[in-house]
Amino acid sequence: MIQSVRPATRLAGTVRLPGDKSISHRYALLAAIAQGTSELRHFASSQDCRSTLDCLRGLGVSVFEQGETVIIEGRGLRGLTPPERILDARNSGTTIRLLSGILAGQPFEASITGDESLSRRPMGRILHPLRLMGASVECRDGELPPVKIHGGRLKGVRYSLPVASAQVKSCILLAGLYADSSSQVEEKIPTRDHTEIALRLFGARIHRSADWIGVEPDPVLHAQSLDIPGDLSGAAFFLTAAALVPDSTIRLNGVGLNRTRRELLDYLQAAGLDIAVENEREDAGERRGDLQVRHSPALLRSALPPIHGRLVPALIDEIPILAILGSQVAGGLEISDAQELRIKESDRIAALAANLHAMGAEAQEKPDGLRISGRQRLSGADIATRGDHRIAMAFAVAALGAQGETRIHQAECADVSFPGFYEALQAAQETGSRA
Repeated sequence: MIQSVRPATRLAGTVRLPGDKSISHRYALLAAIAQGTSELRHFASSQDCRSTLDCLRGLGVSVFEQGETVIIEGRGLRGLTPPERILDARNSGTTIRLLSGILAGQPFEASITGDESLSRRPMGRILHPLRLMGASVECRDGELPPVKIHGGRLKGVRYSLPVASAQVKSCILLAGLYADSSSQVEEKIPTRDHTEIALRLFGARIHRSADWIGVEPDPVLHAQSLDIPGDLSGAAFFLTAAALVPDSTIRLNGVGLNRTRRELLDYLQAAGLDIAVENEREDAGERRGDLQVRHSPALLRSALPPIHGRLVPALIDEIPILAILGSQVAGGLEISDAQELRIKESDRIAALAANLHAMGAEAQEKPDGLRISGRQRLSGADIATRGDHRIAMAFAVAALGAQGETRIHQAECADVSFPGFYEALQAAQETGSRA
């Protein structure tokens, strides 16, 4: 599918965000191994989270969908059943990595595969700790999906993450539920902590000491009734769109404001974007609130703070859209220490550089990031998304400030995280034109 996007004169209105993808994955996985029936409201409608639900069905879990509500009948910690066929995570790295942790503790063999993109993403970071815990895990060519797991009783592990990764941390903590003793993970650079919050919420015993996070084995997990906040990573595209298009005002209600995720807001506010946080509250351990963002001319006259070091894992999903913003602010943007971007759904460093060049912008590709010149006039172009949802959405936002029409190829990949994204973007343009 090719999606055409034309320049916007103003954006306005209230945008309804999908449920947080990261939280939805985790709630669904824990609900499946809990006792009782969980009700998860505003569950993410993304293809990635649907992959998690389908994999759970393949493991004998009853899953019912009623609009944005998902009902999951838990089977208990050891109640999953052997799948009749290979499980398919499609494009979801979260599904394959987190579910591998749970499957490592099951008394049967299971395999998980993915689509062409996921099949190129290395799994070595989860293979090593799972093997240390006693799991038998095999991959194609040593570390590529499909992942074949022969589970069983595991050993507790004390593991220091060599690279900051919430998915690897989560895999180990979930496997730790099935170990013979406590398991600990050290993360020297903090990553999103949705897994720890969700584990505690469902009844697991979690403890923290300095940089070490521990989980105790054999908990009795209990079903929950939960409301999932709006996805902050999805909000990033509309925050940036309002920053780029003059006279824009956009409201986003019920957005997740987890302390390990809101670095994005701190970053944009420090750069000069006018963002108001209203009605902030906490529900089930996750903070949430309403955001109102207004176009800020002063932001475009500044430079974005460089993204490197500890900022990278905090902003890893938002770097594509921040790169677009960097091309428009006076001082540009420098990104480094972000080699992780090369093994996402696409090589995002290469995809950003190539598509910025296609729109007439200067962007120097580095092994671990990008150097993007500022205040560049963008021209409409054909965008090669490489099947990557964040590249597709980032360049749809770039198109709002470009001259002429932009054509987003494989635009349907946005459904991986934000079904209805283009419709929401168009509605904001139409509301702005009427105001």
